[in-house]
Amino acid sequence: MTGVDIGGAMLLVLMGLPMTLLVTALAYLIGLVLGIPLMLGLRSRITPFRLLLRFVVDIIRGVPPIVWLFLIYFGVQVGTIRFDSLSAAIVGLGLISSAYLAEIYRGAFATVPRGQSEAAAALGFGSVTTFARVLVPQAFRTALPSMATFLLSLLKDSSIASTIGVADMVFQATMFARQNPAVAGIVPFVLAAAVYLVVSLPIAITARRLDTKLRKEAIA
Repeated sequence: MTGVDIGGAMLLVLMGLPMTLLVTALAYLIGLVLGIPLMLGLRSRITPFRLLLRFVVDIIRGVPPIVWLFLIYFGVQVGTIRFDSLSAAIVGLGLISSAYLAEIYRGAFATVPRGQSEAAAALGFGSVTTFARVLVPQAFRTALPSMATFLLSLLKDSSIASTIGVADMVFQATMFARQNPAVAGIVPFVLAAAVYLVVSLPIAITARRLDTKLRKEAIA
């Protein structure tokens, strides 16, 4: 490690942090929104429609994220317009997020006792009111820990965006290593790993606390 400009390497890695956070945040936001109609489709009573969406979700989850990014970045073109690296990363990770979050939503709704819907109907609530005011709040509390855990996973998976040229932390670490091949070694990647840990620890702690709190409430 002798001769390595650790300060310079850290500065370069930190320059990629905003891009890492941007890709993670926007992809997660896409997943939060698109996951809702996917979840509703997975709960549909129309069997062909439900099976079709099940197939789509399984395909999205079954293909490695890096393959999706390559397919979108190199293979998708609308007329003369192609995705740039940032858009391809956000769209690709967003689609993956929507599939995983749809499953989290579906599992959370499955834990809500059926009697809740029956009680709401007995009180004269319509289906929309029952869904929004009775089912969603209960399912959301159940889903929160898993949603936080997935966000942590997405933060780490966002590093693959560097493979298509997104200037995130891994990309910057790679650039530093290439510019200083004789001395850099693994130093910039160790620094990137440290930054990932610093950013991800609050998410991990929050996920554990939410899970512990909900377990206690369930027992009580």
